Amino acid sequence: MGRGKIVIRRIDNSTSRQVTFSKRRNGLLKKAKELAILCDAEVGVMIFSSTGKLYDFSSTSMKSIIERYNKSKAEHHQLVNPTSEVKFWQREAAFLRQQLQNLQESHRQIKGEELSGLTVKDLKNLESQLEMSLCSIRRKKDHLLTDEIQELKRKANLIHQENVELYKKVCGTRNVTGVTTDVLLTNGFGIRKDSYASVNLQLCQPQQQNCDLTAKPINLGRLQFALENKMH
Repeated sequence: MGRGKIVIRRIDNSTSRQVTFSKRRNGLLKKAKELAILCDAEVGVMIFSSTGKLYDFSSTSMKSIIERYNKSKAEHHQLVNPTSEVKFWQREAAFLRQQLQNLQESHRQIKGEELSGLTVKDLKNLESQLEMSLCSIRRKKDHLLTDEIQELKRKANLIHQENVELYKKVCGTRNVTGVTTDVLLTNGFGIRKDSYASVNLQLCQPQQQNCDLTAKPINLGRLQFALENKMH
């Protein structure tokens, strides 16, 4: 069965309230970190517990995020009642310059430069960002290497099949050559009259030549009979 719908209201039990606060606080901070990395968003989260303890997360710097928030709120009020378009674009240019400076500073920090002004918490956040980036890079690299290995295996199988076909062709040619040589040797050494006659009787169709060969014993028989009568 699925979980029942949770009623959103204050938890009376202090222990259950503290456990729920801890779980949901960690989940919220994790989602904020993932949002900053996946969507390249500037995220800042501040949480105060019932006891007054502060928990926060910032993708860049909490101070710059708060300044940006206050500036954005002020610009929103000014846009509702605009006073000067020139001043608006001046503030916009200053904001872009500040943002570019922050990005350059963040880039240098990722390269391991200008870390002297960072606190332990800032260094931990920077380390976490680098670890997540490395994980994404390694997954992409492993995927590309796996594809290359599969392609090389496919090419190796094709080459192996071609070698097998060539080997069969070469062996077949050798076998045919060997049989022809054996036949020639057999015919060359088959000089006996009986062997020669048996081979011709098995392989040749009755032709005029065969009729002549059968006629020869008849003539020889008559000659032999005449000689015997003469001797008697």
